[in-house]
Amino acid sequence: MPELPEVETVIRYLQPYLASKTILKLLHHNDYSNVFSSHSPKEISRSVQGQTIQKIWRRGKYIVFTLECGYLYFHLRMTGQLVTTIENQNHKYITAELFFSDKTSLYFKDYRKFGRIGYTQSLSCINQLVGVEPLGSWFTMPRFQKELKKRKWQIKPLLLDQSFICGLGNIYVDECLWRSCIHPQTTSNKLQSKNVEMLYQSIVTILREAISLNGTTIINFQYGENNVGNFKQFLKVYARERLPCFRCKNKIKKVFIGQRGTYFCNICQR
Repeated sequence: MPELPEVETVIRYLQPYLASKTILKLLHHNDYSNVFSSHSPKEISRSVQGQTIQKIWRRGKYIVFTLECGYLYFHLRMTGQLVTTIENQNHKYITAELFFSDKTSLYFKDYRKFGRIGYTQSLSCINQLVGVEPLGSWFTMPRFQKELKKRKWQIKPLLLDQSFICGLGNIYVDECLWRSCIHPQTTSNKLQSKNVEMLYQSIVTILREAISLNGTTIINFQYGENNVGNFKQFLKVYARERLPCFRCKNKIKKVFIGQRGTYFCNICQR
């Protein structure tokens, strides 16, 4: 599933293309209506018709279009993509199409149909689901430490909880915990101050590094015209089971924590 750096990459790619475009209508090209999470396709089309896109931004893993009235939002989930062209007008995997006044389109392409599209007058429906932005001004070391002390969760599931910190997923949590020398099953309120500080710095630094390289493509993340993310070559632990740890040369282990595949070094991350 695309995480914060991948979603940010998609937004930065789309911003020049979509700036100030006016939506004529939303087209629904197949019968899978569960993709539309807030209203029916016809209702969303009526809501966005004639509206101009004011801003394109991210809230957690949600892509948000600020319109003149309300917000159109997308969640890519596993295989969702926002693309500006499709081959031979093949709509087989196209869930929705935004058709603009300049005769261009934006397509929501999704092979597995897990992605979601919605329209809302207020962002409260999203804000109540997602927590603090890890690259925002509210995310400070003292606040992070205070919130960790309040909870008695294993640190990996806690970091994956979007209502706690939004945007982190399996790849970047494993990378941050490895860089911080923290075992993924450590209870959050038992972390030492030095480890919390290392974790805080790792989250901010790794996310920024990944954004600068357009995210991580492991299997199917693409943006634009089949562009891929380049952070994969800098991964230190994720998907490296049985390979030597970059710090101690011990073999990386894989276990399942909260039903999520988890990579770590049991020497460096005690």
